[in-house]
Amino acid sequence: MRTLTLACAKYRQGQDDDFDWQLIRTYNWPHPTPDLLRGSFMMVNSSQHFGGQRAQLLLLPLSENDTHCIQFSYFLYSRDGHSPGDLQVYIRVNGGPKGSAVWNISGSQGRQWHQVELAVSTFWPSEYQVIFEATISEERQGYIALDDIVLLNYPCYKVPHFSRLGDVEVNAGQNASFQCVATGKVSEIEPFLLERRNGMLLDTPLLSRLSHKRLMATFQVEAQRGEQDLYRCITLSSRGAAVSNFGELIVRVPPTPIAPPQLLRAGPTYLIIQLNTNSIVGDGPVIRREIQYRASQSMWTETHGVGSLTYKVWHLEPDTEYRISVLLTRPGDGGTGAPGPPLISRTKCAEPMRALRGLTASEIQPRQLVLQWEPLGYNLTRCHTYTLSLCYRYSMPTGGSGGNNATVRECLSVERNTSHFTLRDLPPFRSVHVRLALANPEGKKESREVTFQTEEDIPGGIAPESLTFTPLDDMIFLKWEEPVEPNGLITQYEISYQSIESSDPGINVPGPRRTVSKLRNETYHMFSGLHPGTTYLVSVRARTTKGFGQTALTEITTNISAPVFDYEDIPSPLSESESTITVLLRPALARGAPVSAYQVVVVEEDGSRQVKEEGTGLQRLLPHTEFPQ
Repeated sequence: MRTLTLACAKYRQGQDDDFDWQLIRTYNWPHPTPDLLRGSFMMVNSSQHFGGQRAQLLLLPLSENDTHCIQFSYFLYSRDGHSPGDLQVYIRVNGGPKGSAVWNISGSQGRQWHQVELAVSTFWPSEYQVIFEATISEERQGYIALDDIVLLNYPCYKVPHFSRLGDVEVNAGQNASFQCVATGKVSEIEPFLLERRNGMLLDTPLLSRLSHKRLMATFQVEAQRGEQDLYRCITLSSRGAAVSNFGELIVRVPPTPIAPPQLLRAGPTYLIIQLNTNSIVGDGPVIRREIQYRASQSMWTETHGVGSLTYKVWHLEPDTEYRISVLLTRPGDGGTGAPGPPLISRTKCAEPMRALRGLTASEIQPRQLVLQWEPLGYNLTRCHTYTLSLCYRYSMPTGGSGGNNATVRECLSVERNTSHFTLRDLPPFRSVHVRLALANPEGKKESREVTFQTEEDIPGGIAPESLTFTPLDDMIFLKWEEPVEPNGLITQYEISYQSIESSDPGINVPGPRRTVSKLRNETYHMFSGLHPGTTYLVSVRARTTKGFGQTALTEITTNISAPVFDYEDIPSPLSESESTITVLLRPALARGAPVSAYQVVVVEEDGSRQVKEEGTGLQRLLPHTEFPQ
């Protein structure tokens, strides 16, 4: 045990009239008062000062290396029971701030000395200083006194002492846990406090009894960024107080990369990145690296642990923009920092998944097809940049005599995001072969070819040059060829004819129009019963189930035939004489042209012949003609 050396000083804090303690020796006092006990001590007479004034008494700094106890006695008394003021004790460590009072008493405590113990667990090389502070009450009566301040080299008996309080390291945003373990005379009913170096106190610990002499008070401190500070444990009672050493709250800032990852290579379903984590903000060490990524247009996020400085992100969607950030983690709960700046990159397109399916015709007409197919989506294109082509082909006759066909081929671009298309200007009744081609920068997929048949249409016209004929005097043989564009199956041909002009004045023109139907395989006709020397207008047209096509026209003239007489028997002479015979003549049938002359042939009995020509006018021959005998 040793008596501590005092360093008495005036404490000033905004008031210039604060004062010093007085050293009192009552046995030398010229005017002793019955309120004070006999002896020597440090004292404050409240009646000599104003309310709120303070006086400080400082011990010289202590640096101990073993468990010890500071013991002192105090006297607070006023004869009429008024409060002389407050007595507070502070423990300042390493010349730091005074902090909060670790022990205090106020009001009149009777005309006697009271003993108090201080268990300070601050050890070498740290040092601490005990500060006694008296504050005058507004009542300004009585005395405040201190005496017998000694340092004991063993633990306190009345109050416990604290085990060493260790530093606590946590990550920002987490709760730091300070565990204050008190050993000795401890009780759950006495307050436990956690003091911050600036004097702020926490007073809601979780108490747990470790043994009959050990009690642990656990304090939770929310550790925000920038709140690194010192904390110590305090427990106090009327018997004294225990104060621990200062433990440091070390708040670490979880690390975050300064720069985004670097892209090394991109594929349709992957991105290879370099983490680029050489420069960080926050605190290390980095014990884990992760990458966090999401599609730019999506809300979901995936996180993968990374064991090297390069990483291949798998199973991505083709032609999709991704945001990739790196997460760094230091030790401890909450040690994962905020994601670093993102790498914004896009995967390449992938070859289309497959060819389009479901190619059908929703409407078929003679000259157009309305086509449709399955809806086109990203799951098929695997690229936002793509083209869709509709390719078709069909055969067309070349028109030559050999019956050869030429193939017409064409590919048309189809508007994006559509699943239908109308093919126009097609030939009727023709097999049209259609396929779809889906292409993007990485490849092309073609559907299987589907064949459609356009409907029939009215046939095209028979080529006029294909009409060939052989005229006779009363018949015409006509032949034709099938239309170049039948546009379906020919069901019949229709031939019409009409006389429009004749060299025979006895023929009335134009004559009536007559029509003849022919079977589909009959491409010829023999006209009979015609007038010689007469021109006929002949038309030929073909028919399908849709109707008749265009008409081919031609004019054909029958041959002129020799005139004929319509005599069933030779008429008898009308009269005879020695030198003449009179016979009745009838007009000849012209047979395609006017009769230009008549000849009368007389045959003698001896076989000689005599020809007599007359004019063409029948009136000159009628009513009779005489022939000389």
